[in-house]
Amino acid sequence: MIVPLPRKKRRLIHVGSIPIGGNAPVSIQSMCNTDTRDREKTVKQIEKLAEAGCEIIRLAVLDQEAVEALEEIVKKSPMPVIADIHFDYKLAIGALKAGVHGLRLNPGNIGGAQKVREVIAAAREKKIPLRIGVNAGSLEKNILAKYQGITPEGMIESALGHIRILENENYPWMKISLKASSVPLMVAAYQGLAEKVDYPLHVGVTEAGTHRSGVIKSAVGIGALLAQGIGDTIRVSLTGDPLPEVHTAWEIVKSLGLRKRGPELISCPTCGRCQIDLAAVAEAVEQALTQEKRAITVAVMGCVVNGPGEAREADVGIAGGKDCALLFRQGKVIKKVSQEQMVQALLEEIKQLPVE
Repeated sequence: MIVPLPRKKRRLIHVGSIPIGGNAPVSIQSMCNTDTRDREKTVKQIEKLAEAGCEIIRLAVLDQEAVEALEEIVKKSPMPVIADIHFDYKLAIGALKAGVHGLRLNPGNIGGAQKVREVIAAAREKKIPLRIGVNAGSLEKNILAKYQGITPEGMIESALGHIRILENENYPWMKISLKASSVPLMVAAYQGLAEKVDYPLHVGVTEAGTHRSGVIKSAVGIGALLAQGIGDTIRVSLTGDPLPEVHTAWEIVKSLGLRKRGPELISCPTCGRCQIDLAAVAEAVEQALTQEKRAITVAVMGCVVNGPGEAREADVGIAGGKDCALLFRQGKVIKKVSQEQMVQALLEEIKQLPVE
């Protein structure tokens, strides 16, 4: 049994129905890459992301036409919607009137104290959370000059400055992000800020790259922080279709024992001792499990060294021998099967598992 890692407890806020901070589980976010003004296309993408396990969705709000599309999108969305706003406070107020459940903005770049107060006034009644999003690529010029470039200390100082603006207005409903494309930079920045404030932290590696490289950078950066108990909600940022962002985020939290969703496939890397076509078996099983919703563990092992032990620990599993395998179910050997029978026999045993 995996013992979940301890997390540093932070203030509790809510983005719509989703709790963030406190004792709430780490929540999964993504961002549509559709034009928000295209209502139908945006809603379809939101629905696909929700089916994949996304729990909070963010939309870019570039202009008034996008604001006008929000009300319909929010009503049709199966999950809370966050409006991503830059520079124009009127767009933020309009998004709040349209019913969004959160804002991503920086109070210091929307036009001064009075405009910040107007946004807060529109958000205060429903305690709509604001995410202060500091990005290494857009730090203030005075901070870049002070620290002679982009540093964790500069990112922290930028965040604290934005936080202070909201605190001066007695508005505690916020979460903070300190994103960078450099994993060591973002990890150091989050570590430093986590010691200074108790607001919930939204964690991610920004501009992580394409699926090939971005998954690795995100898993290392986000995983390193979550393993230290830092992070209350996460987004994996990948170039292209956002669907892989959700799949990757879930694999990260599942691998750390923080959340359960769907099956976990354990398969060995294969070596010279393997006497079956394990790769073909593992791929066939993985493909067959794509629609499985239960949080089950399935082991596909290739030899008698580690195979039986791993297979016994799984809900169901096989451990290969010479052109055959032992089939396990909840720690007990069920039978021996040929290589041709492995996949079907394993899937039949999975069907017999009780639904929790």
